[in-house]
Amino acid sequence: MFVEVAFPISSYTQFTYRIPKKFIDQIHVGIRVKAPLGKRLVTGIVVAKSAESDYSGKHKNIKELIDLQPVMDNKLWKLVQWMSSYYFTPVGQVVKTVLPAKLSTKYTPPTTGLVVYKSFGDNYEQLQKRAPIQAKVLQFLSVQEGAIPIAALKHMVSSPNAVCKTLFDKGLVDLDEVTNLPDVTGFTFSKIHKEIAFTNEQKLVLGELSKKLNSRKFSPTLLHGVTGSGKTEIYIEIVRQALEMNKSAILLLPEISLTPQIAGRFRSVFGDQVALWHSRLSHAARAWTWKQICAGQFNVTIGARSAVFAPLKNLGVIIIDEEQEYSFKQESPAPRYHAREVALMRGKLNDAVVIMSSATPSLESYYNHVKEKYSYLRLNKRYGGAPYPQVQIVDMIKEQEETGKFQQVISSKLQKIMESKFAKGEQVMLLQNRRGFAPILRCGDCGHVETCVQCKIALTYHSHERLLKCHFCGYETSNIPIACHKCTSINLKLLGVGTQKVEDVIREQYPGIKIARIDFDTARNIPALTRILEKFAAGEIHVLIGTQMIAKGLDFDNVTLVGIVNGDTGLFLPDFRSGEKVFQLIYQAAGRSGRRKPGEVIIQTYNPDNPVLIHAARLDQKTYYNIALSERQELNYPPFSWLIRLEIEGTKKELVTTHADKIRKKLSPSPKGIDILGPAKCYRERLRGKYRMHIMIKSNKTHDTNGEKLHSFLQDHFAVGLLNKLPSSVKVLIDVNPVSVL
Repeated sequence: MFVEVAFPISSYTQFTYRIPKKFIDQIHVGIRVKAPLGKRLVTGIVVAKSAESDYSGKHKNIKELIDLQPVMDNKLWKLVQWMSSYYFTPVGQVVKTVLPAKLSTKYTPPTTGLVVYKSFGDNYEQLQKRAPIQAKVLQFLSVQEGAIPIAALKHMVSSPNAVCKTLFDKGLVDLDEVTNLPDVTGFTFSKIHKEIAFTNEQKLVLGELSKKLNSRKFSPTLLHGVTGSGKTEIYIEIVRQALEMNKSAILLLPEISLTPQIAGRFRSVFGDQVALWHSRLSHAARAWTWKQICAGQFNVTIGARSAVFAPLKNLGVIIIDEEQEYSFKQESPAPRYHAREVALMRGKLNDAVVIMSSATPSLESYYNHVKEKYSYLRLNKRYGGAPYPQVQIVDMIKEQEETGKFQQVISSKLQKIMESKFAKGEQVMLLQNRRGFAPILRCGDCGHVETCVQCKIALTYHSHERLLKCHFCGYETSNIPIACHKCTSINLKLLGVGTQKVEDVIREQYPGIKIARIDFDTARNIPALTRILEKFAAGEIHVLIGTQMIAKGLDFDNVTLVGIVNGDTGLFLPDFRSGEKVFQLIYQAAGRSGRRKPGEVIIQTYNPDNPVLIHAARLDQKTYYNIALSERQELNYPPFSWLIRLEIEGTKKELVTTHADKIRKKLSPSPKGIDILGPAKCYRERLRGKYRMHIMIKSNKTHDTNGEKLHSFLQDHFAVGLLNKLPSSVKVLIDVNPVSVL
C-alpha cells in the first residue's frame, strides 16, 4: 500500500511513500505523518491512499503517525483543496494554515496530583520513630483545609510523590488527580444577561433566516443593519435555532477587541457550548480546543478569521460580523485567503446559511446583493427607538486661524462638548487610527525624516517606551537622535498625532478624568484588554481612546460622544479602496454614540469639503456607495472586475525590476476582457529589506462571470513556466482579490 503526502513547502509536488505493515490499517486521508524528505524528517498530510504506485523508483517508508484519526473531515478536506486551487497555493501550505501550530490529536492536558489528610492511624508514635519524614508530612497535611497539590510538599521532602504513595498504602491519606484544563475564559466578559423583546423588524428578519436554515440549503445572505439595530440578538437567536436542529455554528469577528463582549453574550445563552478561537490562545489551549471541537464538546465557535476552519460537525450557520473589514484577509503567508470567501465556500460544501452582516457592507457584497447573488435583509431602525447621533464636521484649518494654535489635537468644539458630557456623568470615545505618539520625526531645517533601516517608511515615536518603531517590520531603537543625521541641525520635530499623544493631551487637560487606551500595543495583554472593556462598560472609565479596534461592534449604553481626532487618516492613500475604508470607519465609529441616550459625533478634518467626509457626516450611505460604484465601474476595478495581484520582491532592486519586466512580457498578449497593469513600483517600495514591484491583472465580469477565465489564464501561464528561472533571491507573491494595492 502507498500514500501521497503533501508537505508545507512552496512546491505543488506530492510525494509517494510506502506504508509499513504496522500502519496499513491506521493511515487514512487527512492523517498527518512524518516522512523523510531529503535528509530531513518532515511532517506532511496524507492526500491519497492506493494499492499501487506509478512511481518506478525506490519508495521510502512512512516513519511515524502523528494522528490516530483524521484531523479534518471530508468537507473540510474539500475546502482545503478548493483553497489550494483558488489561491494558487500548494495543498501542504494550505493545511499548515488551516491546522493550528503544534496541533496534536493525541494531546491530553496535564494533571495535578492531590493529597488530603485522612487520619493519624493507630501507630502514629511508631511512625514518628521509624519514618519521621512521613510523620512530618502527615502532621502538615492534618492542619490543611482540604486537598493540596502533592508538589506543594517539595519544601519538606525531596520526593513527595513517593512519600504520599506510602502514606496512601497505609490508609493515612487519600490521593486524587485533577486535569489542568487550559484557560480559555480569560478573554471574555462575565456572562452578560439581557432580556430581549424583538421588534417587528427583527422578527421579519428572523423569519426569513429561519426559513433559510430549515431549508437545509446553502444560502448566502447580506444582513444590512444600521449601527445599534440589534444584530447581535439576531445572531444569538439564529444560532439557538441551529443548535435545536442539532447543527453547529461559527461566528467570525474582525477584531480581537470585539471578542470579550460578544463572547459574554453568547456564553450567557449557550454556556459551555461556546469555544473561543483566536491567535492569542496558547498552543496548549488551541490543541485542547481543537480536540474538544472534534469530539463535539463545543457546538459554537467564536473567533477571528482562522475560526472559519473550526472542525465543527454538521455545520448549519456561519455568521461574518462586520463582513466589510479587511482584517478578514490574510496578507501573509500564503494562502492569502479572505475569510468571507472561504466562509461562502464552506457554507456551500455544508449546505449552510452564511450571514454577512454589517452596518457598512463592503462594496463587493453590496454589489452582489444588487445583482441578486445574495439574499438581502435590512434593519433600518436602532433598537429601542434610539435616534441617530448628531454629527458635526470641525474644520481644523479654521480652528487654527481662530485660535492661533497649530497642530491642535483637540478642537475647542470637541473640548467644550466633552466637558458637558463629563458634567452629566456620560462617557466619551476618541478615535485616532494611528498608534504611537507621533508618526514622523523630521528635521525642521533640511526636512530629513528618520526612516526604518529595512523599509522606506518613517519611524513612529512611542513616548511611553521612548522608542522609535517601524510598524511594518517591527524594527525598533532606543537611540533617539538629538541632531539631524543629514545636516546635524538640532531642530528636530515630532509631527502628527498617535493614540499616545491623544492620551497625554487628555490626561493633561482633565487630570481628574479616568482614561484608557486600546490599540495594538495595549491589546497584546489579553486579560488587561478585557478588564479595560469591562471597566468602561461599568462606567469606571470616562474616556476610551483607541484605533479602529474601538470603532465597531462594541456596545456601551452610556457613550454619548464620539470624537474622530483626524478624519483624514488614510484618505489620500493611492489605493482604490481608501475612500471606502475611511467612510466605513467613520460611519462605524459614529455608531458607538447614542445607543441609549441622544449622542453626538465630532469629525475633525483639514479637508471639510471632501465628499467621503461629507457623506459620512450625513450618514448618507446610499449616495456615497453609488458614487464609489460609479468610480469603480469607470476604472474597471472590483466589484466590476476580478483582480489578481502579482507582487515581485527581492533584496536587489535591479533583479526585481528585470524579472518583473520578464513576467509582464510572458503574460502578453492577454485575451479580450483581461487587462494587465504594470509592472510598477509598489507605493511602499521597500519593506522588510525587500524591494517590491507589482503587476495587476483585471478581468471584467461582463466577459468573466465567475472569475474562471482569469484563473485559467494564470494557470495556463504557470503551466508553461511563467515563474520559472527566477533567482532564489526573487519571490513572486500571488494575491487573489487583494484588499489593498499598496
